[in-house]
Formats: sequence, structure tokens, C-alpha cells
Amino acid sequence: MQSLLIKDVLLNDVREDIYILGTTIKSIGQDLNPLADKIIYGTGKAVIPSFVNAHTHNAMTLLRGFADDMRLHDWLEEKIWPIEAKLTEEDVYWGTRLATLEMIKSGTTYFNDMYWHYNGTAQAVMDSELRANLASAFLDLGNSETSKKQISEQIEIFKNRQKYFPNITFAVGVHALYTVSESGLFWARDFAKDHGLSVHMHLSETKREVDEWVEHTGKRPVEYLDSINFLGSNVIAAHTNWVTDEEIQILADYNVGIVHCPTSNMKLGSGVFPYARLKEAGLRIGLGTDGCAANNNLDMLDEMKIAALLQKSHTGDPTALSANEAFNMATKGSASLFGINMGEIKEGAQANLLLIDLNHVHLVPNHNLIPNLVYSAHSECVDTTICNGKILMENRKIAGEEEVVENARRTTENLIKR
Repeated sequence: MQSLLIKDVLLNDVREDIYILGTTIKSIGQDLNPLADKIIYGTGKAVIPSFVNAHTHNAMTLLRGFADDMRLHDWLEEKIWPIEAKLTEEDVYWGTRLATLEMIKSGTTYFNDMYWHYNGTAQAVMDSELRANLASAFLDLGNSETSKKQISEQIEIFKNRQKYFPNITFAVGVHALYTVSESGLFWARDFAKDHGLSVHMHLSETKREVDEWVEHTGKRPVEYLDSINFLGSNVIAAHTNWVTDEEIQILADYNVGIVHCPTSNMKLGSGVFPYARLKEAGLRIGLGTDGCAANNNLDMLDEMKIAALLQKSHTGDPTALSANEAFNMATKGSASLFGINMGEIKEGAQANLLLIDLNHVHLVPNHNLIPNLVYSAHSECVDTTICNGKILMENRKIAGEEEVVENARRTTENLIKR
């Protein structure tokens, strides 16, 4: 079993040593001297939990900057869906490899993804040595043959999921209410409950989709999901910008996990996340970047800052969504959605942590580390990324990163030409 000792690193304003055995933080204290396969000296550095990106479509790195300044439904129908129809499994592999490279460099070690060509995404996760909750996109647009085909594909992936263990947990993907047939929703609900799986979906992202759903069914989206017994603590709902107090209470009653994606929401003009009302209801809230076609990066440090500033600007209250709350959303809050033992640095937790360069110009002076990270830092401040006890980046160097960048660039050029 591999071991790692981090010496003299700043943890919660105290100089500590951290001993990692295998994938777990074994002990934290001062003057620890166990035998270790590798020792890292933390002088000039602070240690924090790594980030959990709770909602993304990673292979969309290939579409970074491809379709900007558009409304969501026009963006999907005119630009994104047509080019996604041309994607191959190899495209998705290299797009996801590029995404994992970006995440490692910006401090994310676990992410929740929904996209096409599941095996391409999964293999990229395995090769990068990150961890993920992966769903294959289920989007049938009411077509029964498409629905049958996608259900068959999801069942086959589920049967073969063990080949990606332990890096990946299989999840059921439901794109959205307006893109999935009722029979498809019923299948997703039942399959997830029968097999103890999470369901990853977009929910009430735009006012248009909510208004059209009310016109179509007579119920608001959350009310409808309640009426078909779809909701539960296994449901992870991204966006939820357009929800009433009554819907929020329904979500809270079922302990649904919620993901805030502020940059994507702002860029697409989708609406403002009702953070204060969701928080007051006691809901679990995580933070996600969404895909690179809608963000346009996967940097959770950026996402924390934008989440905090959006709420302050929208409410006129500078105390709304503090730096500490934003940091918690990106770590413990996001981790709580997936039942994973990370998001905190403590004995017994999974060893997912970052070493932050306190001498970086953006972090000098260091009056308060967490506000500094949220409001001042960017990815260059992350010196070392450790995922489940394994060093994936040290001194900002990742093995093989040049090959990943070159292959992703070549893949994008070929995709655009098709």
C-alpha cells in the first residue's frame, strides 16, 4: 500500500503534518514521522480539500467557444445538438481527457457528468485517474424507437460497469422533462430505484421550459415529478432556477440534491438561482460548472467567486452567499450529493486534497485563506493535486499533458470539418 507524508503544511491556520496511507488520510498532527514512500514539504503552502464539480458535460471542451451569446433553446437546437450528432466515442474520449487535464490543474478530483458515448468518457476518467459519477445522456424527444435504443444502451453499460470500478459510479441520466418521453421518465425512475442508482437531470433551468411544461401538463415541473413518484434523495437536479416556494418544499421533503451552475445560467440568460430560499429549506446544495460550451471553463475557483458575487449583486446584500458558503458548496456541499467521504481534511476521509501556493501573487497577503481563494485565486494557485492518495499534479506538472492537448486540438479540427 502506497504512503505519502506531507510535512509542515498550513491546515486551518495551523502548521500540520498529514500522513496518507493508500487512499485514506491516516493521521494529522505535528512532528509525524512514519515511514512513507514519498514526502512532500509544505513550506509556503496551505492544504485544502479538492473540489467536486457536481454538474458538467466534460467532452464539451471540444465546443469551447463554438456557440457563444445565444439563448439556451436556440443554442441547443441550432448549434449544439447538430454537432453532437456527429460525435464519435474517440471524440468524447479526447474531449473528456482535455477536461480532466483542466480539472486536475484547477483542483477538481471528482465530477458528475452526463453525456453521449459513455465508454469514451469512462475510459478518459480511468486514464486520468480521477473519480466520477457518470450518466449516459437519455434524450429521446418523444420518439419511441430512440427511447428503446437508449434504454437498451444504458442497461448494457450498467451490466458492464464493474470494469470501471472503483473510479466510476454509474448513474441514470435524464436530460430534462422537455426532452424525455413520459415512458422514458418512468423507466429511469424505476431502473434507478431498483438498482440503487442516482438520477442526474436538468430541472427548471429556464422560464420558457417551465411555462411550456405548465401549458402541456397543467403542473409545474417539480409538482409533476412529485405526481409520478419520481423524486427522492437519489435525484440530483441541476439549475432549478425557476421554482416556487411550494416546489422548494417538495424538493426538501424528498431531500433532492441541488446543483447551482451560476456561470452557465448567467451566460445563457437562464435565470438566477434562488439560493437563500433553497438554503432556508435545508436542501443539499452543490456547485457545478456545466459544460465548456456554456461556461467556458471547468475552474471551480472561478465558479465559487461568480456564485458569491451573483447572489450579492442580485439581492443587493453583500452578506448573501459568503466566501465560506461558496467554498463549502464546492467541497462538502457537492460531496454530500454523492455520498462520498471527501470535502473535508480529517482523519479517515478519502485523501482528496490540494496544496495551494501561498507565495503566488494572487494570494499575497494572506489575511484570510478561504476568502482569498474565492475572491482572489485562480487555477495557477493550485500547486499539487492529490486524488485518493495519488499525486496527479505536482509543481503544476502533469505527466502526458502535451499529448492530451495536441490530440484534443486535432480531434476538434476533425469534428468541425465533418
